[in-house]
Amino acid sequence: MRRKIPSSTSMQAFDAAARHGSFSRAAEELALTEGAISRQIARLESMLNCKLFDRTGSRVRLNPAGARYAHQIRETLERLDRDTQYIMGMPEGSKNLDIAVLPTFSSRWLIPRLNGFRAQHPGITLNIAARTDPFILTGSGFDAVVHFDHPAWAGMRRRFLFQEKLLPVCHPALLTSGNLSEQLNALPRIHRRQNPEAWHSYARESGIVLDNPAQGVRYDLHEMAIAAAVAGQGVAMVPRMYVENELRSGALVAPWPEAEGLSKNFCLIKPLETGVNEAAVADFEGWLVAAIADRT
Repeated sequence: MRRKIPSSTSMQAFDAAARHGSFSRAAEELALTEGAISRQIARLESMLNCKLFDRTGSRVRLNPAGARYAHQIRETLERLDRDTQYIMGMPEGSKNLDIAVLPTFSSRWLIPRLNGFRAQHPGITLNIAARTDPFILTGSGFDAVVHFDHPAWAGMRRRFLFQEKLLPVCHPALLTSGNLSEQLNALPRIHRRQNPEAWHSYARESGIVLDNPAQGVRYDLHEMAIAAAVAGQGVAMVPRMYVENELRSGALVAPWPEAEGLSKNFCLIKPLETGVNEAAVADFEGWLVAAIADRT
């Protein structure tokens, strides 16, 4: 069946008129006449068998159907523009991989090491997108995902990468020579919003008494919690691999035991069906596994 898709000219005319609330201003933006804008929108309304604007004299205003369609058209045009720019920017003969990654893993670990990947695979352009929560991989446009293991990935191909363990860290200026357990109880605690039970679990596992484990500020990302800890705002429970540089430099210290029970398995997740970029995904997988094993 032939798809019912309006012309790009009609969509752009409608989008401009919807944004400006004016056919004349839409015409100025698109370097067309006001009559041309009016004709394009009339064709679109005829195709849809639905009015999109309420007309009062020379003035126009989106009706509810038009407002809904304007939102959808804008998303479509923006996506087409991004995809077109993406293809235009591809070097001839190159391969492109689109990988979804947890934000802090991306900024703290993956991106700083990508020079090594590019040196080994100069013909592959690696595009990174941040995804905090698991999602449906099929049809998402991503070739692979680096994420923690989750039931959402059921039916996908999964390769174990490493086990993420949390440990408390803080700025060294916050500590004295006194009892470390008592100091941990007294320090302001920094929480990650998605893991509100972390400090409760740590207290149970470590045996360190925390009078109110839930007390303290909350941040969405480990990256935010790390920044707060470096700034001396309290003690944060974060993965060791994200703060290795700060621990080596002394910007952060971790005098308390690691949380063995607070761990997640990280995996490389790939679609069940192999795609056109399968060879490039295999190259990325091989490099990633080796880089994690090296941990430098």
